[in-house]
Amino acid sequence: DAAETLISRFMPAVSMDPTEHKYFTVIDYVIFASLLVASTAIGLYYAFRGRRQTTTQEFLYADRSMKCLPLALSLMASFQSAVAIIGTPAEVYANGTQYWFIGCAYILGLLIPAHIFIPVFYRLQLSSVYQ
Repeated sequence: DAAETLISRFMPAVSMDPTEHKYFTVIDYVIFASLLVASTAIGLYYAFRGRRQTTTQEFLYADRSMKCLPLALSLMASFQSAVAIIGTPAEVYANGTQYWFIGCAYILGLLIPAHIFIPVFYRLQLSSVYQ
């Protein structure tokens, strides 16, 4: 079949052997470098061009002007450790997508705290549980 020949030509067979070593290809390095350059550019842009925060409340709470999506993404990023953020793609790459179910459990496990604790912290104007 022509489609299978075309697919096999550009996508080599993937072995599920856990002992097989996996290495970065040129495409992986390009994507990784692009991610680092984009992150650095965004950071430098806001460091030099961004509005300066004058109070702690402006820095910690974005002067209470943040919408739901960036706040939710920030909370989700702070919930995960750096090791988990870096290690999860490697785990999925090495062992398959069954690791996805742990992500589903995180989402379900965060719904209750998001609806109970976060509104209480917001009304009390607390920046953390330790305050």
